[in-house]
Amino acid sequence: IYFLSNLQGDSIMNSCQLTSSITAIANAISSKLSIEETTLLATVLVQLGDTLATIATQRAICEAKDDKGKN
Repeated sequence: IYFLSNLQGDSIMNSCQLTSSITAIANAISSKLSIEETTLLATVLVQLGDTLATIATQRAICEAKDDKGKN
């Protein structure tokens, strides 16, 4: 993701900047949504995060098996 790292993979934001940015985005979004809309969006984003974590874990396991098979 571009805003998290540059093309060489070097971190652009430190952890404090990242969390501050996320908080600012959340505040901006929630100020325009109803409680119900905010709750739904939060739920959808949690599911998205969980699904991305599952995909990343599966990829890591498969890559580790592939690397182990090559040795």
